[in-house]
Amino acid sequence: MSRKDPTRGPADLRPIRFELGFAPYAEGSVLVSAGKTRVLCTASVEERLPRWLEGKGRGWVTAEYGMLPRSTHTRTNRERASSSGRTHEIQRLIGRSLRAVTSLPRLGERQITLDCDVLQADGGTRTASITGAWVALAQACLNLRSRGLLESWPLTDHVAAISVGRVDGEILVDLDYPEDSQAEVDANLVMTGRGLLVEVQATAEGDPFEKADLDRFVALGGEAIARLVDLQRRALLEAGLELPESTG
Repeated sequence: MSRKDPTRGPADLRPIRFELGFAPYAEGSVLVSAGKTRVLCTASVEERLPRWLEGKGRGWVTAEYGMLPRSTHTRTNRERASSSGRTHEIQRLIGRSLRAVTSLPRLGERQITLDCDVLQADGGTRTASITGAWVALAQACLNLRSRGLLESWPLTDHVAAISVGRVDGEILVDLDYPEDSQAEVDANLVMTGRGLLVEVQATAEGDPFEKADLDRFVALGGEAIARLVDLQRRALLEAGLELPESTG
């Protein structure tokens, strides 16, 4: 199979760009672009906690996710009273992924909410949200540290995510929407900067797939995530933000 973009090989990422400080009122923000997919990720720090966490000596990191009505080719109704099942699943995934690399006791008794708003969708919105949300979270933690509000650094590692799929018998990394819609097997991988797995979501759209395929998905996805982590680090450095070595 030849990819829609002739410059991309099977294991190549789409062009990735991080625009930090896109929402200046937030404690952390980034517009992440993965090809034509664009997601605005903002981090908001609140000096309060959900009632069930009050007085337990630790903080909380949570996420919300949404798609603007014309982020897709046809208008999607704006979610109002309650989130759809898909939206609820994605925002829980984002929250789990970020908490996997956050020491909640070190965060102190405060909450950081990551809002991931899809401005334009062309596949990989949940993976772009996770990758961008970590950058926004890192900015928020640096903001807290600069104000003397953290006793120790709470982020233990990077986290990023990528899609992998089998399309026309070929394994491809970072699927755009046309590739994703044709995939025989579709997977989303979340991994840390040290290469540890946080979550693997893999689904056969038709015939079942072999374990060897899953192993290949994880291997190729891990290589792609290592590149994303390097891009996260570079984006922060270019913005004059340096992370403690303990981040990984």
